[in-house]
Amino acid sequence: MTDEWRGWQVAAETALYGDGGFYRSPEGPAGHFRTSVHASPLFASAVARLLVKTAHELGTGSVDLVDVGAGRGELLTGVLAALPAAGGDGLDVRAYAVERAGRPPGLDPRIEWCAEPPPRTYGLLFANEWLDNVPTEVAETGPDGVDRYVLVRAQDGTERLGEPVTGADAEWLRRWWPSAGPGSRAEIGRPRDEAWARAVSTVAGGLAVAVDYAHVRDARPPFGTLTGFRGGREVRPVPDGSCDLTSHVALDACAAAGSFAGAPPELLSQREALHRLGVSGGRPPLALASADPAGYVRALASAGEAAELTARGGLGDFGWLMQRSG
Repeated sequence: MTDEWRGWQVAAETALYGDGGFYRSPEGPAGHFRTSVHASPLFASAVARLLVKTAHELGTGSVDLVDVGAGRGELLTGVLAALPAAGGDGLDVRAYAVERAGRPPGLDPRIEWCAEPPPRTYGLLFANEWLDNVPTEVAETGPDGVDRYVLVRAQDGTERLGEPVTGADAEWLRRWWPSAGPGSRAEIGRPRDEAWARAVSTVAGGLAVAVDYAHVRDARPPFGTLTGFRGGREVRPVPDGSCDLTSHVALDACAAAGSFAGAPPELLSQREALHRLGVSGGRPPLALASADPAGYVRALASAGEAAELTARGGLGDFGWLMQRSG
C-alpha cells in the first residue's frame, strides 16, 4: 500500500485481491459477514432444487453447477448435500468453484477449483454476492455540475476529486445512473456489466443467476452505496486490505449486458425467487406441537431461517437476475 492517489477501481482491486488482500485471508468472507449461504442451509437446498429443475428443462441427467465467487466452497458443499432431498438423487453433477483465492483444505474432492468459469457449460451458473465485489470507479458531481472520478488514498481512505469522467464511463452514467446534482455520487458499474456478460457467455445451455444487493435506474441512491465490512460490522471503506469493500449492483444494467444469451432476463427479489423454490417463512401448524413435538421444533426453526432469507428490509430484498441461455 502507498500514499498515492488512485481511482477506486484500482485501489479496491489491490485491497481485495492483491498480495495480502482481504479475500486472500485464511478465514475467507465468512469470517467477516454472513451471506444467505451462511444464514441457513435452506438457501443451498433451494439452489439444489433450481439445479434439478434446470436439468429437467435441459432433458439431461448430467449437468454443470458453476459457483462464481465461491468463497470457501460453502454453497457447493451445501448443494451437493441437499441434492437427494431436492429430487436430484442420481443426477450427475460436475461442480466448479470459481474463486481467486486458493482452494481451502478438506473441500469435497468432487468440487473442481478454478480461477475462471469453464467454457461451454450446460446447467446452472450461480453467482451469489459476487458482482458487488467486482471493483468499480466512483464518480461524484462537482459544484460545476461535472462528473469527476473520485480518487482515494489507500493508507487512510481520504478522497479527493480527479479528472472528469469521459468515454465509455460517461456514457454508462448517462444511460444508467444520471447525476442527481452537485455532491451526488455513483458507482460506475461498467466492469460488472462486462464481468456478467462474460460469465453468461460461458453457459451454452441452461440458466445463469446473479444474486446481490441491487438497485434499478428509477431508484438509484443519490450518494452511492460504497461501504466496508470487517468482523461482522459495517466500517468506513478504506482500501488498505483490512476490510471488505462492497457496493450495491445496478442489476438492470447487468441484465442488459447479458441479454445476448437468448431469452429475456428476469429481475425479481430474493423473496419472490425463494418462494418459487419452496422456501416460505410460514409457521408450522400448532397441531403439530401435540402430535410431534420434536418435529414441531424443527419446523419452527426452519420457518425462522426461511423468514430471515425472505425478510423485507433484509435478505429478502436482494435482487435475483435470471438469464436463460441456449
